[in-house]
Amino acid sequence: MSDLIADELNMVFTTPMGDTTVHALKDVTFTLKKGELLSVLGPSGCGKTTLLNIIAGFLHPTGGKILHGDHEILGPGVDRGMVFQQGALFEWLTVADNVNFGLRMKNADPAETADKVEEWLDIVGLQGFGDTPTYQLSGGMQQRVALARCLINDPDLILMDEPLGALDALTREKMQSLVLKIWKETGKTIMIITHSVEEALLLGERLFVMAPRPGRLHKQYHLPFAELGITGDAREIKNQDDFVETREEILSMIWNMEEEIMGRTEAA
Repeated sequence: MSDLIADELNMVFTTPMGDTTVHALKDVTFTLKKGELLSVLGPSGCGKTTLLNIIAGFLHPTGGKILHGDHEILGPGVDRGMVFQQGALFEWLTVADNVNFGLRMKNADPAETADKVEEWLDIVGLQGFGDTPTYQLSGGMQQRVALARCLINDPDLILMDEPLGALDALTREKMQSLVLKIWKETGKTIMIITHSVEEALLLGERLFVMAPRPGRLHKQYHLPFAELGITGDAREIKNQDDFVETREEILSMIWNMEEEIMGRTEAA
């Protein structure tokens, strides 16, 4: 496992006609230590997903560089796993075949693979669902499949792009607890993008608030709530005075950013 280092990242998008540019990221610099759990939030257009896509290797920055360990990220790699908002599963395949997909692409031994699939289905709470067609599962169960499919490939860094955003409130709480459990038990480095301030506080051992236009790191927090959430009750943690105080501080911060954006738009 290796540290993730962002060094003066810039990302500028230009329209096909070349007449308009969008500065999506500006001078983003940070180090994410191995084994850390990072949540990232901010108003729409602040570059959260752009940053995640650069780390995943789907985009190449127009300035600066991103390193994972000693290697610059120049494209997708097996050291990084991605969990998307909608899971991006093959719904016509069974649960086991979805989880097993990456290992099959590596021509792994089938007997060994079957054991690993069962192990990860057990970890994410899907024991006995291996032969179930994926399209028959609820949204929360499909996201458990997506987590297992990512983790079975043993990536050093797990990237999550709004993975719980489409779930109902109760399922979302259960999945938040599962993410914390996996983080603690595997020691993986996890970076999660979310629009929910409460979720970012609960799941972020570290938390970045990003500001938009151009996207940049506005404020960083080091928080105790992820560690508390491993053994504690999430609802009780969310009612703690320091949790509520930090939540309100961040909500006001993002509100002010949105107001500034609206003011710019109206002025234009």
